[in-house]
Amino acid sequence: MQKLSKLRNGILKYLVAAVLLGVPLYPKFPFIRVPGTAVSIRLEDFLILTLAVATFFFFLPKLKEVVKDELNRAIFLFLLVGFVSVISGIFLTKTIPAQIGFLHWIRRIEYLVPFFAGMQVVKNDRNNLAFYLKLLIITVFFVFIYGYGQKNYSWPIIITQNEEYSKGVALRYLPGSHINSTFAGHYDLATYLVLVMPIMISAFLLLKGFWSKTSLFLALITGVWLLVNAVSRISLVTYLLGVVASSLLIKKYKGVFFVVAGSLILMLVLGLSTNLAARYERIIDVVKEKVLNISFSFPDEVFAQDASDNPLRRVRATPTPQPTPIFEDRSTSIRVNVEWPRAIRALAKNPLLGTGYSSITLATDNDYLRLLGEVGLIGFFAFSLLIVKIGSLFYKVVPLFENYTGIELVFVSGVLGALPGVLINALFIDVFEASKFAIIFWLLMGMTVQLVKDKIYVQ
Repeated sequence: MQKLSKLRNGILKYLVAAVLLGVPLYPKFPFIRVPGTAVSIRLEDFLILTLAVATFFFFLPKLKEVVKDELNRAIFLFLLVGFVSVISGIFLTKTIPAQIGFLHWIRRIEYLVPFFAGMQVVKNDRNNLAFYLKLLIITVFFVFIYGYGQKNYSWPIIITQNEEYSKGVALRYLPGSHINSTFAGHYDLATYLVLVMPIMISAFLLLKGFWSKTSLFLALITGVWLLVNAVSRISLVTYLLGVVASSLLIKKYKGVFFVVAGSLILMLVLGLSTNLAARYERIIDVVKEKVLNISFSFPDEVFAQDASDNPLRRVRATPTPQPTPIFEDRSTSIRVNVEWPRAIRALAKNPLLGTGYSSITLATDNDYLRLLGEVGLIGFFAFSLLIVKIGSLFYKVVPLFENYTGIELVFVSGVLGALPGVLINALFIDVFEASKFAIIFWLLMGMTVQLVKDKIYVQ
């Protein structure tokens, strides 16, 4: 019996390891096309299915306890609302085909399966955390290598930002564009780094040993390089927010200064070779033109001689009309003029349940508006309840340094520090619908929640 239990624990441990490595590193090649749709089944879907089966056998004997847990109930409620919204979208608003609607709903279940797997591997053995931290470092290294190859050696880029590209079309990097590395888009890559970099920052500040410090230092440098070359303006800001938050949570006040200063210097140096500075300048120009459009100029006046009147009569000059320069930021313009209004129209069509998953096309670039448009107010509040439940658990173990040490403190402080940045990114990016990010997010969140629950239960 003991051998069987050890075997099950080992299988789950390495399945989780496969997810941590395989999901971020394997490009999104379609494996099986779903006829009549833009949806593809990929190899990662089979990996998550295997993980779901392995995790199910751990939770089956304690199903009643699982259902009684408030956080688990919030997850089930969110999925239930999504199911009802799909039914509503098919039969009530008639805004989605049944096949596509249910496929997208199943995707949401797929993203949340790693949450339960993450909880279980930590419950089985907390020593697994050190193993998984090493895998995160390795992953960032390989993402950097592939991203560097894309920029300098024309390695292929696989993205899913439109229906044609999602078929697995290989693209090439163009000077001035974004680095995607192995991810489906530069925003996905950047948000992944916003999630994992604070964990590595905490590890760098807390763990001892020459090789540990060296590997973490190199991972942080390569991570900043990826962030700068992904050219996601909001992610650079939220990365710094996560770094500061995680450092303060472990009371490494000097570390905050050195890490932030080092990151800013590195961003400045690397940013000179990208279009990052230009993108920030464009935002400033838009704000000045659209928001602070206050003119303090006066009409030009000249003095001209007039024989019929005063020899120095004041005459108003009429200048030749010049075209007004238009300050526009393309990303902002698409969001404000196209994507966000589309989500609001979907919400207006069915305020309670929205118009169903996939009804407002591939992107909204605001996960909260996407929630409102696709699953309505009920779905939005169900998701908000889930986040609030997680936040309330974290609150119970603050201050962290009084409850955790070592690798456990690394994960709790890192994930908690990264969470505000992820939620801010969701204002501008559909982070929880990006499979590569969402799967890793819920996996790391499950690990951290289990650490928190164990501490609360002991207390």
